[in-house]
Amino acid sequence: MFILKNAVTASALALTVAMAGAASAQEPLDAEVIHWWTSGGESAAIGVFADAYNAQGGNWQDSAVAGGSAARSAAINRIIGGDPSTAALFNTSQQYHEIVEEGLLNDIDAVAQEHNWDEILPEPIINAVKIDGKYYAAPVNIHMPLWFWYSIDALEQAGIENPPESVDEFFADLDKLQEAGITPLALGGQRWQENSLFSAVLTNVGGGELWEAVYADKDEDAIHSPEFREVIETFIALKPYVDAASPGRNWNDTTAMLINDEAGFQVMGDWAKGEFKQAGKEIGTDYGCLPGLRPDSPYVLGGDVFVFPKTDDAEQVEAQHKLVEVMTDPETQVAFNNLKGSIPIRSDVDETKLDACAQLGLEIMSDPGRQAPDASQMMAEYIYGSVQDVVTELWNTDMSVDEAVDRFDQALNG
Repeated sequence: MFILKNAVTASALALTVAMAGAASAQEPLDAEVIHWWTSGGESAAIGVFADAYNAQGGNWQDSAVAGGSAARSAAINRIIGGDPSTAALFNTSQQYHEIVEEGLLNDIDAVAQEHNWDEILPEPIINAVKIDGKYYAAPVNIHMPLWFWYSIDALEQAGIENPPESVDEFFADLDKLQEAGITPLALGGQRWQENSLFSAVLTNVGGGELWEAVYADKDEDAIHSPEFREVIETFIALKPYVDAASPGRNWNDTTAMLINDEAGFQVMGDWAKGEFKQAGKEIGTDYGCLPGLRPDSPYVLGGDVFVFPKTDDAEQVEAQHKLVEVMTDPETQVAFNNLKGSIPIRSDVDETKLDACAQLGLEIMSDPGRQAPDASQMMAEYIYGSVQDVVTELWNTDMSVDEAVDRFDQALNG
C-alpha cells in the first residue's frame, strides 16, 4: 500500500512538472522594440510587424519615441545602462557601426545565412548592414529618399498638363504654380529636409557620377568643378518657391500641403506615400510620383534597419532571431512596405501586390547601374553631420557659391 501510494504521488508530481514545463514553453517571447514611427502611415506600417510577431507566438512590446535622433539616443542609452531593448530602429547608414565596434550588438548572421541574404539583397544594402563579414542589422525596406511628389489638382490649376521631365521643365512648372497663387515647392524647414532637397538637386543636376565623386570619393576636383557649382546655384535658386511658413515644419505636415492641394511639389522619401494613403488619396488620380528629373537619375538606396542589442539571455536571443525572420518574410515585407511607402528588400516578392510607385522603384532597381548608396552610407556620421550643417546654412543665409564650395571641401576633407 505504501509503495502504491508513493507511486501515485510520484506520478502526480511528474505530471505537475510536465504541465508546468508545457505552460512555460507556451509563454510568448517578449520583444521590446524601440522605434520612432509615430505618424499615421508609419504607425500602421509597424503594426504589421507587431501583428506578424504576435501571430508567431511572440509578445510585441511597443516603445515608440518621437523623432529619429531621440529614439536612437534612447536605445543607445539603454544599451550602455545595461537595460537594452530587444531591438531598436536605425537608418540604413553608419549610425550604428560604432556600437558594433564596441561589441554592443548581437550579430544575426545565422538567420541571414539561413535565408540567403547574400543573394537576395542589393549590394548597397549588404554593404551597409554587413560589417567585418557578419550581418548586424536586419534591413526592412528600401527607401528612396529623393522622390518628387506632386498634387495633380494643383498642377491642373496652374495649367500644367504633364509632370516635368527635366530640371528646366521643373523650374518652368514652379513659375506657373507661383503665378497661380499656389505654393510651388513644399519644404519643411528642418535640417534633414533641407539636406534631402540638396541631395535631390545634386543627383538630378550633377548626376550619379558627381554624387559619388563628391560624397564617396570626396574628390577635391569634383567639389571645385563647374558642375558642382551649378548644383549649388540651382539649390539657391529654389529658395523663392518655398512658403514663409516653412521653418521648423514637420515633413508630414508638409506632405499635407499636397494632400490638400495647397502646394505643387515636395521632395521627400517614399514614406510620404503612407500619408497620402492614410488620407484616402490615389496614385494617378490625386497625386503622382517622379523618381527623378532625368532618365538616368540615380536611385538612391536608403531605408531602415533594426539592430539587436547585446544579450546572453537565451530567450531574448530567440526573440531577436524570430523578429528578424518575421520582419523579412516575403508576405510581411509586401504588407509592411505597402503601408510604409517603401519597397521590399527582397528580390523575390510578388511585385503585383505593390502600388505603381513601388513597382516603378523595383523596375529601376533591376538596373544595378541606377543603384546608388545614400549619402549617410558613404561617410562617417560626424562628416555627414558637418555636410548637413553646410547645406542648412547655405539654405538659410546669404552664403555665396564660392564660400559654399570651400565649406563643402572643408566638411568632407577636414
